[in-house]
Amino acid sequence: MMKIEGCTAIVTGGNRGIGLGFVEELLNQGAARVYVASRVLADAQAIVARDPARVVAVELDVTKPEQVAAAAAACKDATLVVNNAGLCTMERLYDTDDKDAARREMEVNFFGPLEMSRAFAPVISGNGGGTIINVLSAGGIVAVPEMGGYSPSKFASRAASNCLRAELAPLGVHVAALIVGSVETRMAAHVKNVAQSQPVDIAKAGLWAAARGIDEHDTDPHAIQVRAHQARDPKGLEKAMAKRVSTPRKA
Repeated sequence: MMKIEGCTAIVTGGNRGIGLGFVEELLNQGAARVYVASRVLADAQAIVARDPARVVAVELDVTKPEQVAAAAAACKDATLVVNNAGLCTMERLYDTDDKDAARREMEVNFFGPLEMSRAFAPVISGNGGGTIINVLSAGGIVAVPEMGGYSPSKFASRAASNCLRAELAPLGVHVAALIVGSVETRMAAHVKNVAQSQPVDIAKAGLWAAARGIDEHDTDPHAIQVRAHQARDPKGLEKAMAKRVSTPRKA
């Protein structure tokens, strides 16, 4: 259980998309301070300007351990971490000319949150306990071949969330996994014929789950639909996902 009002949070990828939605909603719900983590500090200045007394920009690339360590040292009052930074290249695993794409996606989507959890768990624990929120994907409960390495990286991060939840519970740190479906963001611009939720709606759902100590939460109608389809017909859903991949370019 966590109280959002009065908390101090750091949001990775907080300058746009779902991350920005979290920053805005944290401020709306009375967070004492929000660190907006962005790979480029200048990209966070617009949100800092909205409430400079409570919003602080932090330079952070989650694939760089030295920057993660520096962020943990700078944000010593954090009680909530939102691991939102993500990468989706839409490069397939086999039919691709960029064989390093899946590796990059794992670095951001799996190793990034893992490194953040390792660095910030002691900080959160030292501040009396709190929560780590991992922003995951419906592509992490159902394999989506057209998304290439993104889907496996979210599967891995979901498993890591479960493992870390067990490890960090004695420290007073809860790990909440958010299953996110289709959201109106730049990353999801390729999604067609699916109603898209707004980033702030995902943030509201995520903070609601964190405040209640929920382990895993489907944040939007699309995620709920995917979960339901998987429950009633997992093989049928797998085949439906497979049909979305066009004829391979490679022999």
